[in-house]
Amino acid sequence: QVQLVESGGGSAQAGGSLRLSCVASGRFSVYVMGWFRQAPGKEREFVAANRWSGGSTRYADSVKGRFTISRDNLNTAYLQMNSLRPEDTAVYYCAADRGVPVSTNGRDYDYWGQGTQVTVSS
Repeated sequence: QVQLVESGGGSAQAGGSLRLSCVASGRFSVYVMGWFRQAPGKEREFVAANRWSGGSTRYADSVKGRFTISRDNLNTAYLQMNSLRPEDTAVYYCAADRGVPVSTNGRDYDYWGQGTQVTVSS
């Protein structure tokens, strides 16, 4: 089992930055880490994902050039969010996938964190 715990959410002004963290624990062989978000009244959407070993990074078009997914050498994944916009307001979730392809489909992910709220004001 894998446990994922997000942190780093909060409030920011438009144009500001936030960094989300996701700590993975437990016995796991995870190949892909992803970030998704869900705004009120909307469906969950893909944000970014990459292979735990590096490479094969994918971003949603709406965040390309503004968000960066990364990880440290241990068990933490990050989502650096710059140039934030009010439309980035959502609950952000990290997710882990035991599969190899870097998927943008949330149904392919096996484990999910509890979510962290990000609110961007204009």
